[in-house]
Amino acid sequence: MDRLTILHYSPFKAVWDWLILLLVIYTAILTPYAAAFLLNDREEQKRGAECGYSCSPLNVVDLAVDIMFIVDILINFRTTYVNANEEVVSHPARIAVHYFKGWFLIDMVAAIPFDLLIFGSGSDETTTLIGLLKTARLLRLVRVARKLDRYSEYGAAVLMLLMCIFALIAHWLACIWYAIGNVEKPYLEHKIGWLDNLGVSIGKRYNYSDPSSGPSIKDKYVTALYFTFSSLTSVGFGNVSPNTNSEKIFSICVMLIGSLMYASIFGNVSAIIQRLYSGTARYHAQMLRVKEFIRFHQIPNPLRQRLEEYFQHSWTYTNGIDMNTHGFTSLQHGFTSLQHGFTSLQHGFRPLQHGFTSLQHGFGPLQHGFRALQHGFTSLQHGFTSPPHGFTSL
Repeated sequence: MDRLTILHYSPFKAVWDWLILLLVIYTAILTPYAAAFLLNDREEQKRGAECGYSCSPLNVVDLAVDIMFIVDILINFRTTYVNANEEVVSHPARIAVHYFKGWFLIDMVAAIPFDLLIFGSGSDETTTLIGLLKTARLLRLVRVARKLDRYSEYGAAVLMLLMCIFALIAHWLACIWYAIGNVEKPYLEHKIGWLDNLGVSIGKRYNYSDPSSGPSIKDKYVTALYFTFSSLTSVGFGNVSPNTNSEKIFSICVMLIGSLMYASIFGNVSAIIQRLYSGTARYHAQMLRVKEFIRFHQIPNPLRQRLEEYFQHSWTYTNGIDMNTHGFTSLQHGFTSLQHGFTSLQHGFRPLQHGFTSLQHGFGPLQHGFRALQHGFTSLQHGFTSPPHGFTSL
């Protein structure tokens, strides 16, 4: 495997995926808000014209997020994957082809800094175009949804996820609700839009000769979010109401979306809560049967107390699962056989280990014998090469 290849199950990839998830959540929240509220705000436009792109902290953060998304694309080109045969593919060319056929297009569109490319044109059409193009970042939510599917088995996690999805959709609809009112406000002959009514109700009327007049961004966003939450939950109080045709059509769409979300999300919430408390309900049902048995057979108090304590102890041990069923009995026998197999294997290794130890002890005297034999050959060789003393005197 190439040294630059990243394993898809490595700790670095896990940390990086969580970082990208946080950035996608930031994008899902801030991108619609900036496209609807900030790009059309006169003060923001004036500040951007005076000190440039880097003057706004949100622009700097958006640029950093775009850079992180581009780095994520490069990392995905070097990350292994599991193919249809459950094999880990680590070849760089095959990884690149697989990524090109999959999520590359969505990741590439989401990483393009559209606001930086067309910054400084200054026209209202360009501002609207920037807002629409920036929403392309939301395409990465499709990929995030696939990764969050692994947590579907945890009831509490699913419950929190559903509530966050509900709040996120309400946030998106609030941005659209404000954009509708803001776009048609200059063209209304009779100032009956919800923004004009908001200005009247809070004492901040619009003065069309002064672009900075009217409610603040905070007032407009909170009111829009209040309207979408009350419409999605079918609890409309009427203090924020649609008046123009465009606002009424959008309100009808919000009601339809709210009915579907109310049926799906809160239906799943009730099912999750029921599943969370299903064990407690089964315990009380079984305890009720034990008490009916005691009452029917008129069992005396000492034995009655022992029966209830035995049932509570048994439930704590087995959690209400019948251990005598065929499946659990076979599973238990399988674990027992596996344990016996490991024990027999361990007993088999002990004589083998003892044999290796004995063999090691046998090599000690053998090595000593070889050393003595080598010493004898050395002495014999010395005797052949050195003549006797008598011969040397002749």
